[in-house]
Amino acid sequence: MNTEKRIGWLLISGAILLLIPYTLLTMVFDYPDILREDPGVVLTRFHAGGNSLIWIWWSFAMTGIPLLFAYVGIGQLFENQSSLTRSATVLGIISGITQIVGLLRWTFVVPVLASAYVETNDESVKSSISIVFQAFHQFGGVVLGEHLGQLFTIAWTVMIARVFAQTGYFPRWVSVSGYVISGIYLLAQAELFATVMPGFPVWDLAGFLGSTLWLLWLVVVGVYFVRR
Repeated sequence: MNTEKRIGWLLISGAILLLIPYTLLTMVFDYPDILREDPGVVLTRFHAGGNSLIWIWWSFAMTGIPLLFAYVGIGQLFENQSSLTRSATVLGIISGITQIVGLLRWTFVVPVLASAYVETNDESVKSSISIVFQAFHQFGGVVLGEHLGQLFTIAWTVMIARVFAQTGYFPRWVSVSGYVISGIYLLAQAELFATVMPGFPVWDLAGFLGSTLWLLWLVVVGVYFVRR
């Protein structure tokens, strides 16, 4: 398989695979709304999900790996054609790693806290566990996965779209749509600031629209790579 086809299939498979655990989580764990619920509610619901829920979260994290290889492949393909390529590749890899690490808290940290929370009747202990969970939730989820991970993803998208425009490798609309989608995705950052600044203006659909359109953009780019 040549380089273009390999990159294309990595982008397509990575985008589609991400949708599978995401959809399962919406069905069994009320994701992503559950993320902003009270810690006690989250921990109780998580414990009730059992091992199957842990595996779904692990799968969610691992499905980001094909995209990491795609970022590297794109970087190698355009390395000598645009000065932006290397920087974009580094940001893309950082974005993937931070999001994977953030998601893995649900596999290796939250199960321990959820079990301890459910198995004790001591309210002071429950309160302490809730505080610990909230700290991990804000750092691993909001800071790493959603803030840094998404910001670096947006930066990668804008820079790679610019590389596509500079090289003429894709039709102009592919780059333009990448810019527009990145702008929508960026608006989702407001919801993160609202977790520490109540009343911060939020567009509720920004996260869903931004992430969904971004995955569709990856599929479109992947299809173009495969066809070439």
